[in-house]
Amino acid sequence: MSSLSIFRKVAVLEGISYLLLLFVAMPLKYFADMPLAVKYTGWAHGLLFVLYAALLVLAWQEQKWKFGKAVLIFLASLLPFMPFVVDRKLKDERAL
Repeated sequence: MSSLSIFRKVAVLEGISYLLLLFVAMPLKYFADMPLAVKYTGWAHGLLFVLYAALLVLAWQEQKWKFGKAVLIFLASLLPFMPFVVDRKLKDERAL
């Protein structure tokens, strides 16, 4: 299994964890007084974010991407829904 395929899987999981953190855990913390939702979801998201960054470096080296492309893929992890766009684009590139 290539680092790119592992990266794509982690990217999707990281995107899901980010959405859960923003749209489930944060409202539970502030509207239902359940701060543990953010603690555990945030911990999982943090771990997945670190994996995303590490695997991005491996995929960058393996795929011989330009620096700018790697930076854009990294920045995509900071925006909700963008890891799914990245996954789709990488899937389409791989099909070519």
